[in-house]
Amino acid sequence: MRITKDFTFEAAHLLPNVPDGHKCARLHGHSFGVSVSVDGPVGESTGWVMDFGDLKTAWAPLHDELDHRYLNDIPGLENPTSEVLAIWIWNRLAPTLTGLAQIEIRETCTSRCTYTGPDARS
Repeated sequence: MRITKDFTFEAAHLLPNVPDGHKCARLHGHSFGVSVSVDGPVGESTGWVMDFGDLKTAWAPLHDELDHRYLNDIPGLENPTSEVLAIWIWNRLAPTLTGLAQIEIRETCTSRCTYTGPDARS
């Protein structure tokens, strides 16, 4: 079974490695959407995979690091593409969030990135 909780944060960034003249080389911001998914069995007594409150608790320190920040200044996010951000979030949640299965980043209403961990096929 898989459960997912959605979060948001506001941040600015630029992409330093895009070709000359690319619009994303200029400073801009997004209302980022992040979905955190966990896989696991449904508990016999609880009836759930995990308390959604536990997902919120796991996310809270990352929200504090990312919200209303300039992402390029955060160590590991010097080139803050959606893909790099998804891996960065995964690496911070995986050690304590049992069953972490997927991170989805939405930087616009029509553009998203999904990461299923380092062991997934590319």
